[in-house]
Amino acid sequence: MPAALTVLLVVLAIAALVLAAGASRLHSLSRRVGSFTCNARAAGAPAVPFTLGIAHYAVGRIEWYRCWSLSWRPARTWVRDRLSVTGRVPLEQAGQADQYLVRCRYDDVDFELSMSTAAYAGLASWLEAAPPGRRDLVL
Repeated sequence: MPAALTVLLVVLAIAALVLAAGASRLHSLSRRVGSFTCNARAAGAPAVPFTLGIAHYAVGRIEWYRCWSLSWRPARTWVRDRLSVTGRVPLEQAGQADQYLVRCRYDDVDFELSMSTAAYAGLASWLEAAPPGRRDLVL
């Protein structure tokens, strides 16, 4: 077998393994109890596209994972006591039925999330279920 063909087959095998690992990670993250699709971007940057992601409720925090990554660590973690919702806008006028643009603040940093209506209801409930004295997290 020529060397070029062997190298090509090795590269294709590695690419297939990377794709399989990424698909397995994405499947595992999306199947966890408490996971929901949640896209993120910096606030006030409508020209910047959302980064696709999956969020997961953990004890007292939300962990956010990028969809197109091989890392098993969350790209962002938001602790409930420091996260607040500052506004929400339905995205129906943008052609995205059953979606909200949710404006958030975490440690004085503003960002936006895009999520389904059901996911927003879960987020609002989770924030409102904070211990007494911290229930002002949802606008």
